[in-house]
Amino acid sequence: MKELAHQIAVAIDELGSDHNMRRDRPYLGQPHTDTGVRGMTEIRGITFRDLRDCYVRAVLLSAHHLVPALYEEATKGPDAVLCENDLFGFNLDELDPIAIAQNLSCEVERIMGIFPNVPGLKTAN
Repeated sequence: MKELAHQIAVAIDELGSDHNMRRDRPYLGQPHTDTGVRGMTEIRGITFRDLRDCYVRAVLLSAHHLVPALYEEATKGPDAVLCENDLFGFNLDELDPIAIAQNLSCEVERIMGIFPNVPGLKTAN
């Protein structure tokens, strides 16, 4: 019964239907997700400007089908030639907000030098 309760808690967390944003909640998700072990990693060595840049790239990486040229530029990471004004001119309602969140996590990991932050995965060269 305890295992079933745990599995239900994991499912609720991963489906995004747990309205709990307390910082002390457990990391019950799959290890490769923000709600799992990967999400336990503390963000270090980046500035708020770095975070803003990661966000801009994350949005544009999620807009590959709307603005392919900006998507291609965003794939360059910190070497991209982009700015916050590039987030205008297309319909943000056509983007998946969860994809943006996932891309943001990956971009933060990249500038921290820990991407992919999942044991056993290697970056393709």
